[in-house]
Amino acid sequence: MGQKLQYVFWDLDGTLTDSAPGILNSCEYALSRMGVLVPRKELYTFIGPPLLESFSHILGSDEKGRRATALYREYFSEKGLFENSVYPGVPETLAGIAASGIKNVLTTAKPLVYARRILEHFSLSRYFHLLGGADLDGPLHSKQDVLADNLKRLGCDRASVLMVGDRSDDIDAARSLSVASCGVLYGYASPGELDKADYLCASAPDVMGVAVS
Repeated sequence: MGQKLQYVFWDLDGTLTDSAPGILNSCEYALSRMGVLVPRKELYTFIGPPLLESFSHILGSDEKGRRATALYREYFSEKGLFENSVYPGVPETLAGIAASGIKNVLTTAKPLVYARRILEHFSLSRYFHLLGGADLDGPLHSKQDVLADNLKRLGCDRASVLMVGDRSDDIDAARSLSVASCGVLYGYASPGELDKADYLCASAPDVMGVAVS
């Protein structure tokens, strides 16, 4: 990094936690209740982007998308929420970055009400200066929305921020808001999806090297 970082903005799903089992199980539950069967391998596209957009695309209408999203939350809020695990090295990396004086900031398109519970469940919330996430049914719903809101709430210089994530939504949001981006290769990105990132890291601890360099 050219300028000393003050903030590392972190995506959640596929970056801090391997959340595929809970998300895919919730998707299968919702779609099956809608009478739709989709091969599990095709449901990975749901990890990252806003759920309503993904469901509406598959089901062909916003009305069906909203119904499927409500069904998804029915399962996710009770079971899917904790059907995941923390990636190796994540707690140590968050702790090390915080100890260096750089502030960790959650920046997820997952509804904040769920994201907060997940971080608390895995004892990760203590490492964060600020938690930013989507609304359940409000104006903040995309990664760009949440990233822009975090920048506004912090009132920080964009040159002092690094956005870390595993999908193109993370990289594109950062680029659109003139924020440096770091793609993690252990998440759910397809080959080439993170090519526009400013940095690429093979593991969570590698992010530490980018952040404090």
